[in-house]
Amino acid sequence: MKFSSKEDIEAPIETVFAEISDFEAFERSAIRRGAEVRRRNDLTPPATGMSWDTTFRLRGKPREMKLVLSRFDAPTDVQLTATGKSFEGTLDVALIALSPHRTRLSISVEIRPRTLAGRLFVQSLKLAKKDMNRRFKLKVADFAQGIEDRCAKLA
Repeated sequence: MKFSSKEDIEAPIETVFAEISDFEAFERSAIRRGAEVRRRNDLTPPATGMSWDTTFRLRGKPREMKLVLSRFDAPTDVQLTATGKSFEGTLDVALIALSPHRTRLSISVEIRPRTLAGRLFVQSLKLAKKDMNRRFKLKVADFAQGIEDRCAKLA
């Protein structure tokens, strides 16, 4: 199952890349939403191989997932690979400089089942794909607007 979205952001590619590679901010955001996040290694600056152990509730059940930064090519590509008991997936983020002050953000998430329970979970997502895709696109648009707003404050 795959979700994808594209947004054009009124900000330089370096600024957008700095925002999408601010992993500490994403950790804090996940913790505020009730997830437990533990970084397995502290690579500074961020680099391929960074990893996190996470625990969160999804559909009323606690889930454990390991996240690994599998690609980190500044300032254009970031890929995270997630592995859990029932499913695995990838998050791909690609940036393209449209002009010195405009960047296209492309995000895609792919979820693949690993077990029968995972297949049932992914199948239930497919039944609600239209709504899930709409919500995904709204979240990406909101994230892009946040980057634009923070960039405008700095200018």
